[in-house]
Amino acid sequence: MSNALNPVGWFKIAVSDMDRAIRFYSAVFGYSMERHKMDVIDMVWFPMHPESPGAMGALVCNREFYRPSVDGALVYFNVPSGDLSNELGKVEKAGGKVLIPKTLISEQYGHMAVCLDTEGNRIALHSMQ
Repeated sequence: MSNALNPVGWFKIAVSDMDRAIRFYSAVFGYSMERHKMDVIDMVWFPMHPESPGAMGALVCNREFYRPSVDGALVYFNVPSGDLSNELGKVEKAGGKVLIPKTLISEQYGHMAVCLDTEGNRIALHSMQ
């Protein structure tokens, strides 16, 4: 059975302080993010390019349904600069913590690093360089 879709179509990262989370993700990745309030849910969408590969997603704040956690799924961000060292160098300045430094996965799959964001979530950075 052939399926042309990647398995992940959308992701949400739980946050407890949306303004702080926006500052962190904007500082590390340089993103301009779009905020949407939908009833009791406060969401900030990451930049979206539906025609490009990869999943789209958002930060989400609603303490009843979403809670930041170091134990949840690990989202890998492809870094805008092409070399995760650039974004990784901004993590601690933005209030996060580097948990696993830049590490070679393999020549075929590139490099990764794992960080803790300001909300208590683990995120990973990925680049081929």
